[in-house]
Amino acid sequence: MRRFPWILTIASLLSFAVLVTLGVWQVQRLQWKEGLIREAEAAAAVPPAPVAEVLRQDDVEFRRVVLDCPGLAAAPFVELQSIHEGRPGVRLISVCRPSGVDRALLVDRGFVEDSISARPRESPSDAPVRLVAEVRTTPAPGPMALAAEGRRFYARDTDAMARALGVDGPPAPWTLFAVTSSNPDWQGLQPSAPPAAFANNHLGYAITWFGLAAALAGVYIALLRGKLRGDPEKSSS
Repeated sequence: MRRFPWILTIASLLSFAVLVTLGVWQVQRLQWKEGLIREAEAAAAVPPAPVAEVLRQDDVEFRRVVLDCPGLAAAPFVELQSIHEGRPGVRLISVCRPSGVDRALLVDRGFVEDSISARPRESPSDAPVRLVAEVRTTPAPGPMALAAEGRRFYARDTDAMARALGVDGPPAPWTLFAVTSSNPDWQGLQPSAPPAAFANNHLGYAITWFGLAAALAGVYIALLRGKLRGDPEKSSS
């Protein structure tokens, strides 16, 4: 009689448990991601409201706001290296201090392709500019982010951007992505907010982990049967 393969069994059970746990985790991530997508779509569908009113609410992510930024069309800006619809370029970031908001806001005015060398003229101005923008909470830049070079940034470091634009103290924790143009007479500037949809591959990941667990179980059963039966050729010799 063959000895029961305890080491193989324990290793297989541990590996099976890990694979099933990863599959369950991906199912939970799928549900969380689908909830985020629904929330983002619902928030983006709400009609734009005054920025001060929206920012007083608890959940402002993806909300659209209306704000007045005098002089924004000719305001100083920093450039953030970016890619938009597969094309390299920069996004122009300026400061806005709308009425009713106690901290300066950074406004992402839009994308300019690398093939366009022109930029909006900077000059002191109080010319009225009304924008519709989408609110996004700005995450801190990662530890591997490249340092800024003058007014050219390679990560969305809002504190450093605000300092470069002459803001005293930290700005508000949101970035406003313009969806209407601060410079409608200049077609090189493309106002846009990042897509509200999120990459959602968790179902595929869950199927992969559960599939690996099922394959492991099949291999274990086949090996166990072989161990318990023994090798027929060796038994007959």
